[in-house]
Amino acid sequence: MAEKEASSEERKPYYVSVQAGQILEDPEAAAYELEIIVNEEEHTRLRELMDELSSMDEAEMLHFSHHPYGTASNSEINSGYDALIQRIYKQLYEYGTDATKRHIESMQLL
Repeated sequence: MAEKEASSEERKPYYVSVQAGQILEDPEAAAYELEIIVNEEEHTRLRELMDELSSMDEAEMLHFSHHPYGTASNSEINSGYDALIQRIYKQLYEYGTDATKRHIESMQLL
């Protein structure tokens, strides 16, 4: 049992593209912007945020295709999107390599 607990705490590198909504194990699989080192639980939390962002994008597209003038204002939609992006980048910063942290700092999002 202790062996299983230790493996869930094992940290390994992942390669992230926020724009594509991807968290990859293989840096050669696709283009990525950031490298992080996380355990299984941290990976799951970040994956959930990325999925939420993807769902938000899909909902926004559906909303505006059915309601071109919309019921939610652009600022309401943007503030929800911006808050989620900030949560994602905060986690990426926390889990990121030194290069990832420098890149996020240069973006001035946090």
